[in-house]
Amino acid sequence: MAEPQQDMREKPAVRIQSHKENDFIEVELDRQELSYQNLLKVSCCELGINPEQVEKIRKLPNTLLRKDKDILRLRDFQEVELILMKNGSSELIEHIPSLLEKPCYNSNAAKMTY
Repeated sequence: MAEPQQDMREKPAVRIQSHKENDFIEVELDRQELSYQNLLKVSCCELGINPEQVEKIRKLPNTLLRKDKDILRLRDFQEVELILMKNGSSELIEHIPSLLEKPCYNSNAAKMTY
């Protein structure tokens, strides 16, 4: 009997560090393309932010991800946080788009009740 084919994607849960928002989104990354740059690119695209805004990537609760080897150790649904650079003041960059501003937002789904 053949072994079931293992899923070829990793699905970390990603969010932006924020005192206002603490929800995560799941992103899918091909295992063959797991790298720091790819995690950064896909996460920023999904969250609607510019990669240049990201100062650090943290695997929660307290581990900085710095290189491809760190990314290869991620497992499905592990929580990862993007820490944004601070602008001239000590505040985080404030424009974090809401779901309404994102092109992937489904207004019909938002109106559903359970």
